[in-house]
Amino acid sequence: MTGSRILALGHYQPAKVLTNDDLAAMVDTSDEWIRSRVGIRTRRIARPDETVDEMAAAAAAKALAHSGLSPSDIDLVLVATSTAIDRSPNMAARVAERLGLDHPATMDMNVVCAGFTHTLATADHTLRAGAATAALVIGADKFTEAADWTDRSTCVLLGDGAGAAVVVPDDQPGAGPETVPGIGPVVWGSVPTMGGAVRIEGTPIRFSQEGQSVYRWATTQLPPIAREVCERAGIRPEDLAGVVLHQANLRIIEPVARKLGAVNAVIARDVVESGNTSAASIPLALSKLVERGEVGSGDPVLLFGFGGNLSYAGQVIRCP
Repeated sequence: MTGSRILALGHYQPAKVLTNDDLAAMVDTSDEWIRSRVGIRTRRIARPDETVDEMAAAAAAKALAHSGLSPSDIDLVLVATSTAIDRSPNMAARVAERLGLDHPATMDMNVVCAGFTHTLATADHTLRAGAATAALVIGADKFTEAADWTDRSTCVLLGDGAGAAVVVPDDQPGAGPETVPGIGPVVWGSVPTMGGAVRIEGTPIRFSQEGQSVYRWATTQLPPIAREVCERAGIRPEDLAGVVLHQANLRIIEPVARKLGAVNAVIARDVVESGNTSAASIPLALSKLVERGEVGSGDPVLLFGFGGNLSYAGQVIRCP
């Protein structure tokens, strides 16, 4: 058995920017109301004909180009999404076709906003077991397709996009604290009794949530779970170089990071410019941090997803 690591990252966002002032012309809201409650200023909106797999493939192609690998090297494609309308071909198979991959295993995973960290853990376990040699792990959602544009409490949150990682085996010890692996042990679970707090359902699909319940749960229950993730990886919170939580709400991200004690870490705040992109939010934010040089190669970064089903999953990774 071997470990695994993220070799390269990539992200994609649609061209159209929807500002808070744009939303104020559509629904009873304002820039001040949105910023004071969730911290969001803008979000990206996909074209009507722009699909989840199209965005996923764009992010994956960027990650693959950065990795130095060829399409024929990839033998596993995992796509985390909750907004794939069609059942078959799944998004992973469509991405594989778009990229010209040769005979990869292709699977979608629907764990909503915790999808990427669940999918990254699954890729790590698969590589450790020797069932794959190189994986594309993608989070992609067209979340605005599920928006109720008459509901100011939810439509102001949502954005579209994709983020991707190339994951490969790793036998090397971590940089920084030497015990930190390329992808650390996952801590994951759910709260089934609160599974209905976040919903994407109906025809046409619509997003709804019990916002206050999710907020209270996240700000009180997540910090000790995040500390457990660090303990499993053999690192103290104060030694983290970065923290990338699911980009749901700045009023969740900042208190959770503070309670965790990640006093020296760069805290991802991509929600401000991208909104809540569901499964895309963590790889999108991480890719931007790396691209901007805010975290460096080998730096330990906490990834932690939470949301639909009231599922959660987190791991500490070393940056590519």
